[in-house]
Amino acid sequence: MMGIILILIFVFLGSIHTYWAFGGTWGADIVLPTNPSGQTMLQPSPLMTIVVSGGLFIFAAYYMHLAGWIHFYLPSWLQLLAGWGIPSIFLLRAIGDFNYVGLFRKVTDTPFGKNDRLIFTPLCILISSLGFWLDFGI
Repeated sequence: MMGIILILIFVFLGSIHTYWAFGGTWGADIVLPTNPSGQTMLQPSPLMTIVVSGGLFIFAAYYMHLAGWIHFYLPSWLQLLAGWGIPSIFLLRAIGDFNYVGLFRKVTDTPFGKNDRLIFTPLCILISSLGFWLDFGI
């Protein structure tokens, strides 16, 4: 069940990033950190957004592999790297940059800051927790 949840999350996130990479605008105004004056702190290019999308789909494929839905050769060192790496990425994202993103952000009263508190950081904690639990039982 944990694997299915992770697969669904990563497929959804990969899909929405693909949508944004090809010019979609729904939700785009609330997913990038802004400073208190409303200026966006990041300007990801379509190429960078599609790279992120590809990574998210690869993460979904990794958990599909763990669930036995798809089969491919994965060296043990790469499985170990993915098992630690994927949840660690999201744990670091949940901790944040201590300014605009994550649990310890200072800027909290922007639309992004509110969504980060209610949606993005809890989602990263969920992904990290499920990933560590699924791979290592911790």
